[in-house]
Amino acid sequence: MNPYYHRAHFLKSAAKLSQSPIDEGYEVAFAGRSNAGKSSALNTLCSQKSLARTSKTPGRTQLLNFFELDEQRRLVDLPGYGYAKVAEAVKKQWQRSLANYIEHRQCLRGLILLMDIRHPLTQYDLQMLQWNTHHGLPTHILLTKADKLKTGAAKSTQLQVQRSLSDHPEISVQRFSSLKKEGIETCHQVLDSWFELPDLPHT
Repeated sequence: MNPYYHRAHFLKSAAKLSQSPIDEGYEVAFAGRSNAGKSSALNTLCSQKSLARTSKTPGRTQLLNFFELDEQRRLVDLPGYGYAKVAEAVKKQWQRSLANYIEHRQCLRGLILLMDIRHPLTQYDLQMLQWNTHHGLPTHILLTKADKLKTGAAKSTQLQVQRSLSDHPEISVQRFSSLKKEGIETCHQVLDSWFELPDLPHT
């Protein structure tokens, strides 16, 4: 586990792309359907209990939230998508924010896409993958809440997802559990690569 990520701290929120930090350095964004466990995963990866605000009410993350690791590197929590009870106008605004960020953010190096392992590859997830592929953006899928399935079923789901995306070598997949702290090191290795971190001792 890389202690580098423990230094993450909140930098700023942006309602639209123009309010984001200066477009330089490296950013890795976290996206996913509402209630896929995005905030919990961010907190787990950074060994902090309340870095990203978690809520039992889906659809709470409505802004682009930036967390700084160092002067050149940031994690970005994107608005959750696919929550039916949010007003249509709000959903469209979120979608615009997501699309604008992915299309125009020059310092974006990769996207961590979170899917509940019990409901992977929804219509919204596939749309996000299409956007990323269209823009040449590497994507790493976290199949979250892996503790909710028995090990055999969780492995089987991962294999099914990998098979369905086998034509896209720029997409990788792993299991992840914030509750059991499973998959942290694998995800850190992906982040290390995208951030072009020098080799740091992992503890």
